[in-house]
Amino acid sequence: MKLRNAKTRPTLRSVLGRGHLSVALVAVAMASVSLTLLGVLALRVYADHNLHLIARSINYTVEAAVVFKDRVAATEALALIASTEEVAEARVLDLNGSTLAHWVRPETGVLSRIELELAHTLLEEPIRQPILHQGQKIGTVELSGHGGSLLRFLLSGLAGIIICTAISGWVAIYLARRMLRGITGPLHSLADVAHAARSERAFDRRVPPAQIAELDSLGNDFNALLDELEAWQTHLQSENETLAHQASHDSLTGLPNRAFFEGRLIRALRSAAKLNERVAVLFLDSDRFKDINDNFGHAAGDAVLVAVAARVRAQLRESDLVARLGGDEFAILLSPLHKLEDAQRIADKIIASMDQPIPLPGNTEVLTSLSIGIAVYPDHGATPGALLNAADVAMYQAKRLSQGGQHTAESEHSAANVQHRS
Repeated sequence: MKLRNAKTRPTLRSVLGRGHLSVALVAVAMASVSLTLLGVLALRVYADHNLHLIARSINYTVEAAVVFKDRVAATEALALIASTEEVAEARVLDLNGSTLAHWVRPETGVLSRIELELAHTLLEEPIRQPILHQGQKIGTVELSGHGGSLLRFLLSGLAGIIICTAISGWVAIYLARRMLRGITGPLHSLADVAHAARSERAFDRRVPPAQIAELDSLGNDFNALLDELEAWQTHLQSENETLAHQASHDSLTGLPNRAFFEGRLIRALRSAAKLNERVAVLFLDSDRFKDINDNFGHAAGDAVLVAVAARVRAQLRESDLVARLGGDEFAILLSPLHKLEDAQRIADKIIASMDQPIPLPGNTEVLTSLSIGIAVYPDHGATPGALLNAADVAMYQAKRLSQGGQHTAESEHSAANVQHRS
């Protein structure tokens, strides 16, 4: 229902366009009708005055014919004048009211009948003017006006109304479009930016300046709001990234934690199962960490953990993963593993990196070593838990045999393999 209502609502462009066009057409229509009515009234006054002048002219012409009651002379004189003027019908009456002469404009079609109807509607009743001879009335002239001029005027007015209406409509549309560009353009830009901010979280877009002061102020306020939203979004993203990193990494060494390591191990085993590859897990444990912690304090223990983490990370490839599982225990994920010897070689490099003493606060140095257990998928375990447990058991086996050495987990098809430093 909401979508249907939104589709049927008129746009600002259509509302302003219809408004301008309606105002222009009403104004033109009212002005045209007013001017036409004024013109008709003026023409009516002019026609009546003209008829009186014609009647006076006929008086002078037929005066002698009326005195002598000469019907033929009166008819000729009447026709001579009436046929050249805006006269529809003319009569010359004697003193007794008898018709001496009568003239009627011949009808030539529909147009002629329309002219007569206009004359009967708009002009006064037939005018009557006495015929005087030596100051005495000897007869009467009756004239009815003809609507030829009225019709031409009304047709001209109608044509003018149509032309003015068309011109006014075009001007109204032009002005409406010109105004719309100044109003709807900034509003469309504002709507587009607001839509992008709402649906795409694109808080970096801005509303361009507008020529109209109120719309420009609205755009500036909206841009200021977007600035605040963008800053808040950046702050939230930074906090989220920090929280996500803290949730998946060890705060002391900066290495991934156990949860992160196990998640990566699960994905690595799934990929290895699909691609028929091998994966190695190395379990590392410091051999003398408790003694260092007890003799030199927790700050020294923390320094040892940080140094061990840095040295182990330096021996690995970029794609390999090392994580701190807790305390002085570390784990390494090698994926993919081409052969067991690669994991054993990396373990040897890590063990060798511990030969250098680790500096402690207070200009003190200590030596430590790592015992490493190696387990390979799928030889020593098919699940993350089984693989980690096998590497943990192998690490304790290496620690029992000789601290600072490595041991590979045993499977049904392989024997124990122990390597330690001389």
